Amino acid sequence: MDAFYASVEQRDDPSLRGRPVAVGGEGPRGVVAAASYEARRFGVRSAMPSFEARRLCPELIFLRGHPGKYARESRRIFAVFGEFSPSVEGISLDEAFIDLTGSRRLLGPPAEVGARLRERVREETGLVVSVGIAPVKMVAKIASAAAKPDGLLEIGPGEVRGFLAPMPVRRIWGVGPVAERRLVECGLRTMDDLARADPRTVEQLFGSWGTRLADLARGEDLREVEGRGAALSYSEENTFEKDVGDPALLDATILTHAESVARRLRNDGVRGRTVVLKWAEARRRTAGPRGYPLRTRQVTLLEATDDGVVIAREARRLRAQAGPEEPVRLVGVGVSGIEESGLAQLSLFSDGGSGSEDGQERAALNLALDQLEARFGAGTVTRASQGRAERAGLSLQIKRGEGIDDED
Repeated sequence: MDAFYASVEQRDDPSLRGRPVAVGGEGPRGVVAAASYEARRFGVRSAMPSFEARRLCPELIFLRGHPGKYARESRRIFAVFGEFSPSVEGISLDEAFIDLTGSRRLLGPPAEVGARLRERVREETGLVVSVGIAPVKMVAKIASAAAKPDGLLEIGPGEVRGFLAPMPVRRIWGVGPVAERRLVECGLRTMDDLARADPRTVEQLFGSWGTRLADLARGEDLREVEGRGAALSYSEENTFEKDVGDPALLDATILTHAESVARRLRNDGVRGRTVVLKWAEARRRTAGPRGYPLRTRQVTLLEATDDGVVIAREARRLRAQAGPEEPVRLVGVGVSGIEESGLAQLSLFSDGGSGSEDGQERAALNLALDQLEARFGAGTVTRASQGRAERAGLSLQIKRGEGIDDED
């Protein structure tokens, strides 16, 4: 989708059309989640700190955004995608791979299919989608970016090498700033440089990872379009507007995140066995966006849980026993080791597990809370000790187990 969040806001508010708009957090640590094309002309882009976006474009209109509305629009868009193929792999709320293999006889040439898909999305939502078509996933993704705004680009099988050749190596999946620097230091600046490099040299320098990158630089990508699989983890986090060192405030925020994670687990009918506490230190150690050290601690439970009280208890214990010793700028809570809920077994010990009497009472309470939220919206009822978790910006990540009205 083209400037998804910003486009939804401009569609719904005519006064915003033709004006530079950014959706995200406007505070000192805010981040731009989406920028309209009017804002992009000034250099404003997603993931940019909000203060920098404001400096580049003083007339920028900042909106906090409506996550629930964006989630609903995403579902409508993905329903349209499903009209063209049963094989759709969502990689964010506004982006997906669609496998058209074998559909030529039924739907026609891929470019015609892409054009009809764009028309259907516009008819259904009033929004614009750009389409990239290619034999392999990575090239299709790059082509869709090259087609923006409001375009379609098809790269045929015989055109892949020529299309990729002049592009910088950072366009390859998995190549970040550090990896790009290593490649450039070895004289591998473009995809063509990497594609033509001696395979033995590449493997000696970077191991099997380098061999894989060289394959991608040649347009050799064996990954198939994969439908929605089971989630491996669930998490929530936020960046504070000011550094936080107060244990009580951290614990209140941890409870808020734990309850949110637990609600999503219950919505999906699963439980998690490992609780993870995550934080970013407030003191910058190195330059760049990764200059604030990110730490994690985790504990594996005897019994999987979907109870926010249990998740918060363990995350708070991690904070107290092995957590930050100085102020933090970010805190998050997650669970992994996901398994189907099934029937709760009776616990041998009264530790508040799902099989204990206390756990059963909380399960009934959680069910009641879920029903209230389903009817009246997220945040209808909260625990007295919860904190308010302001987020620096919105994410395009698909959150498993999140209802369409959550955080509207």
